[in-house]
Amino acid sequence: MPSYTEKLFTAQDGLRLYFRDYGEANRATTPILCLSGLTRNSKDFHRTAERLSKTHRVVAMDYRGRGQSERDSDPYNYIPTTYLNDARHLLTLLGLHKVIIIGTSLGGLLAMGMALVMPSAIKAVILNDIGPEVANNGRERIMEYIGTDTSPADWDAAAAELREKFPTLSLRSDQEWREAAEATYRIDDDGVFHPDWDLKMVKPLLRDGDLPDLWPLFYALKQIPVLGIRGEVSDLLLPETFERMANSHPDFTSVTIPETGHVPSLWEPQSEAAIDGFLARL
Repeated sequence: MPSYTEKLFTAQDGLRLYFRDYGEANRATTPILCLSGLTRNSKDFHRTAERLSKTHRVVAMDYRGRGQSERDSDPYNYIPTTYLNDARHLLTLLGLHKVIIIGTSLGGLLAMGMALVMPSAIKAVILNDIGPEVANNGRERIMEYIGTDTSPADWDAAAAELREKFPTLSLRSDQEWREAAEATYRIDDDGVFHPDWDLKMVKPLLRDGDLPDLWPLFYALKQIPVLGIRGEVSDLLLPETFERMANSHPDFTSVTIPETGHVPSLWEPQSEAAIDGFLARL
């Protein structure tokens, strides 16, 4: 029996978006909203959501253009303001007035944005390998990756492709790499594998150029407890940025996952211990 319920909701512009709902809706603890990375989807959080759903309700959404959510006919809607509106709409529909956010990469930036525009709705934030400065080498690698269609022959080949492209992930077993592959690829009606996101989402990124100053977004979290998780060899969140984040936030807990790049899976023992300790003190 699945540990979650699959649901759809309609965004403000009529697009049908997917989310998973774990745990009991009426728990006394604060619900958790999981926001994934740029090309990722709710499957990335399955292990974490299952574990945390023993004590919390956990909601994990697929952004538009990812996973089981509908693709947007206008690729220039694939921008953070749209994702923020979608997430805020989902919280309103579910009647969730205050949440803890686990934000991986892009999801962490969205958490910062939500703290700016709806601070009373955020109890705490867990930032997974993301900060207000995104290293250029990591950004360039991601830009190339998201706009490229690949068609591995089968699931073993898909897992092997991920191993080659992301050798610094903390995944160790064949089963973990298989799970990552299943969260990365989909099979079309002709049995052909493709990345499980709309490749057109790269268009607004190519047009935008340099990122704006994101430190004001991070400072919006100053009144909110934050747990920062960083992969030791991350090429997106550099150690000096992580240190500045810790020094400039009055309630910032940091943990670095050894021998791990962008991004930690949150399955690592160090990640799980940090998350559990952080949630326990809220």
